[in-house]
Amino acid sequence: MSKTIGILVGSLRKGSYNLIVAKQMAELLPAGYEAKFIKIDDVPFYNEDLETETVPDQWKRLREEVKSVDGLYFVTPEYNRSVPAALKNALDVGSRPMGKNVWGGKPGLVMSVSPGGIGGFGANHHLRQSLVFLDIPTLQQPEAYIGNIVNLVDNNGKIKDSTVEFFQLITDKYIEFFEKLTK
Repeated sequence: MSKTIGILVGSLRKGSYNLIVAKQMAELLPAGYEAKFIKIDDVPFYNEDLETETVPDQWKRLREEVKSVDGLYFVTPEYNRSVPAALKNALDVGSRPMGKNVWGGKPGLVMSVSPGGIGGFGANHHLRQSLVFLDIPTLQQPEAYIGNIVNLVDNNGKIKDSTVEFFQLITDKYIEFFEKLTK
C-alpha cells in the first residue's frame, strides 16, 4: 500500500523557489510513496469564533487532507526570522479545536529555502519549535537550509545536479526515519 507525504509550501508566490524545491523533493520519493500538495493559500485565519458547526470549508478541507496523509514535508522561506503567516495559520487551523490536532504523530521534514546565505535558518528553527508542540516528530539530520537558491536553479527552473544529490540524501534519510516511526 502506497504511503502519502503531504507537502506544504510556505511561499504563496507562483514562481516560488520553495515550490520548485518542493516539486523536486516530490519527484525524489521512492516507489511506494506519493506526494500530495496541500493548499494553504485560501485558508481563512484561525479565529475561535468561527469554530462552530459551520466552520469555513477551507478549514475542513485542510484538516481532511492532513488527516489523509502519512507524513509531512514543510518547505518554507524565511519572513522576518520566522515562517510565513499562511503556513503558521495552517498549523493553527489543523491543531484546533483543542483535542482535535490533525498533525500529531505524522513524521515531518523541514526545509527552508532562501536567496540569502543562511538559508532560512530562523524560519527552520521557528517552525521546528511549533512542530514539537504539535507532536510532529521531525527529522533532525541532515538539516536542510537551502541558501543562495538563485544560484542553484537554472534559467529553466531546474535544480542543479549536485543540489539534487543533496535532496536525494535528505529524502533517503527521511524515508528511513519515516519507516522507523511507522513500523
